[in-house]
Formats: sequence, structure tokens, C-alpha cells
Amino acid sequence: MALRHAVLAVLLDEELSGYQLAKVFDMSVANFWHALPQQLYGELAKLEADGLVSGREVVQETRPNKRLFKVTGAGLAELERFAAASAKPSFIRDDLLVKVQACDRIGTEDVIAQLTERAAFAGAKVELFSSLLEKLRGDRGEEDFLRHGERIGPYLTCLRGLAFEQGNRDWCERSAAILRERQQTHARR
Repeated sequence: MALRHAVLAVLLDEELSGYQLAKVFDMSVANFWHALPQQLYGELAKLEADGLVSGREVVQETRPNKRLFKVTGAGLAELERFAAASAKPSFIRDDLLVKVQACDRIGTEDVIAQLTERAAFAGAKVELFSSLLEKLRGDRGEEDFLRHGERIGPYLTCLRGLAFEQGNRDWCERSAAILRERQQTHARR
């Protein structure tokens, strides 16, 4: 997947400025595709040059003018081509896993601290995703929303982000607990 497809997906629902895109991106797509605001601004310029989004200037009296972007028919066709292509399998590439892999031969204090820190970060993301899911479905129950909601794509990706972070949190907490227990057992010998 290219960044362009993630940006096009975000712009499907509404016209956004680059600043608004960065905020929405961070709250939704960032759970599966990370990008810095500078990358988003650069991608918007490329998408506009390629005719996949159109931009319009909005004059503001008390603030600088801004440009709003929306997906064009060509942009929607590009997303349809992207959706029809086979998806590549995902894989994990995480330096913390390398550290855990090597923990039998190196000191574990730093690894335990990093696992604890990662568990806390994942826990905060679990809370964020949970509140975002509530906001997306409004006063509907989840099953009702999934069957009858108008737009479920963002909800489904948020569910995946939630499951991913819950798995991260649980694995980090368990791994840290195991390493702590092993430290104590070896210290008693």
C-alpha cells in the first residue's frame, strides 16, 4: 500500500485541509499506516498533480487562507483498483522482539522496562480506540451498527487497531511478568 491510498481513503467522507487531514489521519488511519504531517502535505500535492484529488482555496478573514481537498472520480477509480489488487500478507518488524529474543544472553532489566513501557502505551491506545468506536457507533449497539451503519469501514479498521493493541498490551505484560519471575528465581539460587 502506498501512502496515497491511505490519504484517498481518509478523504472519501469529506473535504479536508492538510491540517485537518493530519488530525483525522492520526485518529483513524494511523492505527495501520503511520505518516508524518510533512509526508501528508507532500502526498496531497502529488495527488492533486496526478488529478486524484482536487483542491480549492478558502478565503478566511481572520486567519490565513486554506486549501480544502476532496477525492476526484479518478481518485475513486484508483482506490477501486487498489482494492481489487491482492493484499500482501502483513509481518512484524519490531526491535523490541529482537531484544526479547536475545534476553537469555543479555541482562533483562532494560527489556522488562521497555516491555512495561510498551504495555502502558498499548493500554492508552486501547482506551483511545474504545472511545473512538463508541463515538463512531453513537447510541447504537455494536451488532446493530455493524449490520445497519452507513459507513463501517472506519469502524472495522478501528476494531483491528483495538485487537492489535490489546494483543500488544497482553503480550508485553505477560512477557515482563515471566522475565521478572525468572529473575527472582535465578537470584534465589
